[in-house]
Amino acid sequence: MDKPLILVTNDDGITAPGLRALIKTMKDIGDVIVVAPDSPQSGMGHAITIDNTLYSKKVVIDTEQGAPAEYSCSGTPADCVKLALQEILDRKPDICVSGINHGSNSSINVIYSGTMSAAIEAGIEGVPAIGFSLCDYSWDANFEPALRAVKKIVSQALSYGIPKGTVLNVNIPKSDIEPKGIKVCRQARANWKEKFDKRTSPTGKDYYWLTGEFELLDKGEDTDEWALANGYVSVVPTQFDLTAHHIIPQINNWSLNES
Repeated sequence: MDKPLILVTNDDGITAPGLRALIKTMKDIGDVIVVAPDSPQSGMGHAITIDNTLYSKKVVIDTEQGAPAEYSCSGTPADCVKLALQEILDRKPDICVSGINHGSNSSINVIYSGTMSAAIEAGIEGVPAIGFSLCDYSWDANFEPALRAVKKIVSQALSYGIPKGTVLNVNIPKSDIEPKGIKVCRQARANWKEKFDKRTSPTGKDYYWLTGEFELLDKGEDTDEWALANGYVSVVPTQFDLTAHHIIPQINNWSLNES
């Protein structure tokens, strides 16, 4: 049987070690093609390029025999997936995997994540998709202990399928040993207590650095944050229909059509 076609992308850029680790792992599962940003795009969320030109070119980073075809893209992670599906690939991929991100995309971080937005874009287009993140922001992060879990999750997703309208948000704890296991979780309730560090440039202009602290508001033991804190890989099924369906009856009780 033909091997599955796997589209690999990320938001840290095409040379990022996390992406290189993911490519290596996916080569054991199927035929890989890579379309990734030509520069870091962290925190871009689901931004797309609409007011500028978009460029893509074939690049050679891995010179080993059997290395996959790779394309760099001047746009965002979502742009990369759009371009891959519409212009680069000659058939629909069996799965899209995004990452491995340098840093957590658990809890509320999923909203801002370029890694997850690439996966969501694939999901919107009907391609099963998974975003992978390691809870280590270092460029020299050790991805090896995570790769067995990554391979297992992708293999299972290919075997069982991912329900339409859903993508998987996978986060992996920072560790020099393999995780204890894999837990299917809900997204923890949390937010960022943010502030801007105001400074003045040598020319007298004010500028700002965004800073903040992560505030976990959820003590549940069924959340992604609990799983990660206790040495487990978290898998959160994430939907991109943002409708709060359970609230519709409540809003229908408002007097919206009364004069």
